[in-house]
This record gives sequence, C-alpha cells and structure tokens, in this order.
Amino acid sequence: MTKVLVLGAAGRIARQAIPMLDAAGAQLTLYARDASRVQAPAGARVVEADVKDEGALAEALAGQDVVYANLGADLDVQAGILVEAMGRAGVSRLIFVDALGIYDELPPAFNDWNQSMIGEPLKVFRRAADTVEASDLEWTILRPAWLTDADEVDYELTGREETFRGTEVSRKSVAAFVAELAAHPQEHVRENLGLGKPGTDGDKPSWY
Repeated sequence: MTKVLVLGAAGRIARQAIPMLDAAGAQLTLYARDASRVQAPAGARVVEADVKDEGALAEALAGQDVVYANLGADLDVQAGILVEAMGRAGVSRLIFVDALGIYDELPPAFNDWNQSMIGEPLKVFRRAADTVEASDLEWTILRPAWLTDADEVDYELTGREETFRGTEVSRKSVAAFVAELAAHPQEHVRENLGLGKPGTDGDKPSWY
C-alpha cells in the first residue's frame, strides 16, 4: 500500500485528488492549516499544521512513499522547507504543483495576458520550481493551465522546453494525473510538465 502525504489537503485540486488516491488504495495523510476544511475518507490521518512548522512536517513525512504538494502563497519559501525536510526524512518522491507561465513558455499573446493577470507572483512560483529542480529528489513539477471546475478528465502534457498548449484545464484533470503519478511513481520522474485541455488554445481562457 502506497503511503501518500497530501500537503494543502483543503485545496480545490486536492479535494478531487484525495478520493481518487483513496480509491487506488493509498494510505493517506492529509495535511492542512485548517483541518475542518479537509474532506477525509475513512482511514485517512489528518494533520492540522502549516508546512513551515518544521516539527509537524517532519513527523508527517516519516514513513511516506509519495508527497503531493498543492501549496500557495509564499511557495518559494515552502518549497525550500519541504525539500530540506524530505531530504532529512529520506522521502524522495515529490509531486509538486506550480504555475504556468513561469518560463515565458506560453504562446506570445497568451503569455502577455497571463503576465498581466498574475504579475509578480510568477517570480515566486519560478523560484519554487528552481528549488525543486535543484534538489536530489525524484520530483515531478506540474504547471496547470487556468483552472476550471468542469466535470471532465481531458488534458495533454507539454515539457519544460515546449510551447505550452491550451489555456485552461479542469481541476479534476489535474487531480487525475496526480493520482496516476502516485499509483505509478516511477513515471515522469524529474520532468516539469504543463497540463492544458486540448483544443483550448487562444489568447486567454474562454471565460475572459
């Protein structure tokens, strides 16, 4: 049974990934700042703590096989703490959700729009990705397109050096890919991947 630690377990992607991970037979530890917002399946362990609480993080990491990090805010700081903590705990497999546009990898018009909408935080997200990539961990970085709540699993992948395809993707699609990686942790190791829905290329997502 694969032991999976979910960081940011109250997040909207994580909420969809958790039942998928549970259905695949994972033993779950769900880590969030507010435990009341976590939708925990039977048998899951819930930890209420911040990732920057290094003692709580170290305890949660003990014995884990896979870490799925779906964090926000000061992502660069949290990435640094997490990488060091995983190294000390001897846990190597990391699935890390970051942001699109951190490499100016989008088609020009979409890239300009994305920059105007997100702005300065893209630098924070880029630093987080750089920290993860520089580590010795067996990481996969995910850069989803603009997120929707569509009830569908429909995505395509692009590599770090490829032009990003698509402007949007469902949270359910990202969650499904996370669950697939957790079930097959040997796949996409040390790959930095964009996720977009096929057929949604354009200057911006459809709802703008």
